Amino acid sequence: MANAFTRAEQVIFDEMIEGFDDALVFGKLARNFNPLDAEEQARSGDRFWLPAPQISASFDGFDQTANFGDLTELQVPVDIGFHKVVPQKFSSKELRVESALRNRGTAARQKLSSDINLALANTVALQGSVFVKRTGAPTGFDDVAMADAAMTEVGVNMGDRVFVAAPRVANAMAGNLASRATDNARDATAYEKAQISTGIAGFDVFKSDQSIRLAAATGGATTVNGANQYHTPVSTVTTASGTTNVDNRYSNLTVTSANYAGIKVGDAFTIAGVNSVNMITKQDTGQLQTFRVIGKPSAGVIQVAPAIISAGAGGRAAAEYMNVSATPASGAALTWLNTTTAEMNPFFVRDSLLLVPGSYAVDPQDGWQVQRARTDMGIGITYTRQGEINDLSVKVRWEVDFGTSFLNPQFGGVEMFGQA
Repeated sequence: MANAFTRAEQVIFDEMIEGFDDALVFGKLARNFNPLDAEEQARSGDRFWLPAPQISASFDGFDQTANFGDLTELQVPVDIGFHKVVPQKFSSKELRVESALRNRGTAARQKLSSDINLALANTVALQGSVFVKRTGAPTGFDDVAMADAAMTEVGVNMGDRVFVAAPRVANAMAGNLASRATDNARDATAYEKAQISTGIAGFDVFKSDQSIRLAAATGGATTVNGANQYHTPVSTVTTASGTTNVDNRYSNLTVTSANYAGIKVGDAFTIAGVNSVNMITKQDTGQLQTFRVIGKPSAGVIQVAPAIISAGAGGRAAAEYMNVSATPASGAALTWLNTTTAEMNPFFVRDSLLLVPGSYAVDPQDGWQVQRARTDMGIGITYTRQGEINDLSVKVRWEVDFGTSFLNPQFGGVEMFGQA
């Protein structure tokens, strides 16, 4: 079958490709990563492993006889798990109207780019473990400065940080700038466009076109059920079926709660007596470590980020990757932090958030017409067209394939306002 399109469709497809990256607000903030070709992706089952940021341990004194050992190299899984499609149908009458084709193409571009932005935003918003709770309304510098403090005190790199504010939050922060008496480009931009043109407190600040809300926690009174619940970092595990890598970003925590069913993915909490430590110096920050609920693998168990790695785990790996001051005590209370339903405002280190282009095969020999191209950011877009002889209509599909990953939960998180 001839793989031919009308001139109008070819132009519209080219416009789709040219403008697609412009709409990827979150995509531009993430690291574009594509280490495998299409055949390698297929053989790996669209899943591969990347090295996690490494941390070393140091020891006192000249005699280090007992301290030599291999660095525990941790890996993070990356899945290409998103395939988004915009299916459309045109009657033979509609096919005459170029503006209708162009409008449908524009709508498809808008939706697919929004899907990628939302997937990236959710990856940070639901997996980032740093949670900043603000009781009042957003004001600007002080709010972002708290996110800066929460990341800096645990040893997160101070460069290349991003804060993405929900629309109403961003406007409130811009309003704070616009109300100042100074006459500079930043304040003028805040007044004219409700935008923050420069960074705040070490972050590049952007306004998102999406508002991702997290409902108030309803887990009620919850306590740790059982002692010695810590995670020991390991690179691999060997079972009867072979040796596999281990994802050390999360660990399981057994809890007691009369309302276990009310605990949900995304909930943020602290544990009494469990402070964060600086990941490099291992010094206690004096602040309670914040955790996020990642899943509920079995009754009475929640999967949490970051993994609880305390000195109780023992050994070199714990010395390298320890992130809390103490192992949670049995009976220790969990305090829920997201107490009021509100927007989440993600912040993160750019290199920790990955956008991974996927691949799939669509062959014109199978009976349809196909146009394919990759944007400058590597996202593959496919436009497929097939006619229906029964009514002379045409079905078309616009689609993308991609994955996202967040390498270290402590390299990002969210800030929420109006939390009682």
